[in-house]
Amino acid sequence: MNALKTTVLLAALMGIFIFFGGIFGGKSGVIIAFIIGMLMNLVMYWFSDRMILSMYGAKPLADGEAPELAGMVRNLAARMDLPMPKVYIINMEAPNAFATGRDPEHAAVAVSPSIMQLLSKHELEAVLAHELSHIKHRDTLIATLAAGIASAISMLANLAYFSSFFGMGSSSDEDRGNPLVMLLLAILTPIVAMFIQLAISRAREFEADSGSAIVTNRPQSLVSALEKIHGYAKEAPLTGGSPSTASLFIANPYKESFMVNLLSTHPTLSRRIKNLQKTAETLGIPF
Repeated sequence: MNALKTTVLLAALMGIFIFFGGIFGGKSGVIIAFIIGMLMNLVMYWFSDRMILSMYGAKPLADGEAPELAGMVRNLAARMDLPMPKVYIINMEAPNAFATGRDPEHAAVAVSPSIMQLLSKHELEAVLAHELSHIKHRDTLIATLAAGIASAISMLANLAYFSSFFGMGSSSDEDRGNPLVMLLLAILTPIVAMFIQLAISRAREFEADSGSAIVTNRPQSLVSALEKIHGYAKEAPLTGGSPSTASLFIANPYKESFMVNLLSTHPTLSRRIKNLQKTAETLGIPF
């Protein structure tokens, strides 16, 4: 269901881009904005793993270090028919984890030392299965596509406002040269695109949660892990790093607020628990 939702949302995002692109910049504007938006985000897609791992001081797991962690990742990767990803320890006090990499062959899983201390064996395995689900479903690529289209929409929106002063950029004689119409479109369209992009990210989190439950056959283990991680973040939110990277982690490690939750790339904890409960019912597992 979440995979279908992602497809529909991506199609909606592309539809907005094509429809309003014709109004904002015509055929040439659409092509230019799309190329620039995708190039910007494909560069990030290609190099983001190195940037993020460096940002959080990640160190590759040395031979013989944390053998239980390495064993869990190896076993889960084999069960999910994935190549063994590189495993990193991140320099971060908050208990959390993330996956990165442009494809399963160039993937990495990173965890903080505290998450290994806070969670039980089954809870940690559920978290790792969630991250490997992201890798299996190529969520980094999906996020890049969504970000690329959203960036192109924002560029077209800016073009719309400025071009209106020169009588260009609109396919309608009625709207051409009307800066108020263009300004309204320039403001609203990127906002709609942003909320669709956030919805795509939340759908991918639901899918990864379900993937973890299916692989481990223990959805309750992920629930308890998420409750512990959320509880820690509420008491001691992360202050370092960059809030723009919050979408990478299994749960937002930064301070939450109404606006943060509204614009969050993650579903709320209660919605994630409901999603896992539905997954458990589908699998016929007591919850």
